[in-house]
Amino acid sequence: MKTMTLKNSAIAAVLLVALGGGAWQVWGGASAATASSTPVPALGVVVTTPTRITWPQTLQATGTLSAWQEAVIGAETGSLRITELLVDVGSRVRRGQLLARLADDALQAQLQKQQAAVAQARAGLVQAQMNLQRAGAVDGSGALSSQQVDDYRIAEATNRATLASAEADLLATRIQLAQTRILAVDDGIVSSRSAVLGNVVPAGTELFRLVRQGKVEWRAELAARQLAQVKPGQAARITLASGRSLAGTVRLVAPTLSTSTGRALVYVSLPDDGEAQPGLFASGSIEGPATPALTLPQAALVPRDGRQDVFVLKDDGTVTRRTVSVGRRVGDRVEILGGLKEGSRVVAGGGAFLSEGSTVEVAQAGAAPDTSSTSQQGTRP
Repeated sequence: MKTMTLKNSAIAAVLLVALGGGAWQVWGGASAATASSTPVPALGVVVTTPTRITWPQTLQATGTLSAWQEAVIGAETGSLRITELLVDVGSRVRRGQLLARLADDALQAQLQKQQAAVAQARAGLVQAQMNLQRAGAVDGSGALSSQQVDDYRIAEATNRATLASAEADLLATRIQLAQTRILAVDDGIVSSRSAVLGNVVPAGTELFRLVRQGKVEWRAELAARQLAQVKPGQAARITLASGRSLAGTVRLVAPTLSTSTGRALVYVSLPDDGEAQPGLFASGSIEGPATPALTLPQAALVPRDGRQDVFVLKDDGTVTRRTVSVGRRVGDRVEILGGLKEGSRVVAGGGAFLSEGSTVEVAQAGAAPDTSSTSQQGTRP
């Protein structure tokens, strides 16, 4: 009897397990079917289309700031000692301003000697002229021979030449004396001073350098293919290391290219406000003629792995990725050079959350671009 009871209990347990497993399968299948039938929510996006805007063509460049022209001031007379220095590096000077003095004691003495020589030659000439005058008065009377008269004429001419020579020597001494005063040859800023007080300098020794008229220019380096877009008179803008921006004007385009770099220099005149200093490095841009640009909002670009992508909306409500090439940037818009057709519907923002084939829901159309940006300056990335 006990044995039968155990057998009935075992059979009941088996049936219970079987029934439970079937119920579990029925419940699990129903849950899976319910989950698979739930729709995946679409991401709401704003869609825009590329817009053509006229933008200035700009060329990005780098270069150094240099003096427009330098003036070298040296000693014109030699073996004289520097007795006085009146300016230093950074001093603003005017044309003809006294910069330094050289010792002039010996030249002062020589000047007095030459003045005496001139006075002596002038007296000799006066005497020769009087002798010639008296000889002319008695000429033909037989008191003087023709040879004696000729001697008086020769003596007068000789004394006249002696006076001219003495006056020339006097003038040379005065010039040398004037050269002991070192003067500025133009308005400008003293950029270098090699003169040392008390030093004896030979003729031709450099004493000062001037930045002529205080003018500084930016010498931008451009590739050969860019030179055709640059003409004198075009506007330019540079950014200094301090962060300050300066406006300039293209003065000259170099007629030759560097044989080592294959690049040419463009000389840009800058305002004389003391901010730009020779030797500084600066980056900037040169503005060329305005050209139309196909543009998108900056937010539409998705940078990935060194490239720029956009997501284009298809007719079935999904998006596809497109890699584009970009150019100028003005404000919050960027020029699209290739990889996108005009009229394409582009996701204007949130592209970082999308992937190829994602389903999206258009929330609203993108706002029209601000046409006032056409007057801004474009830049290359």
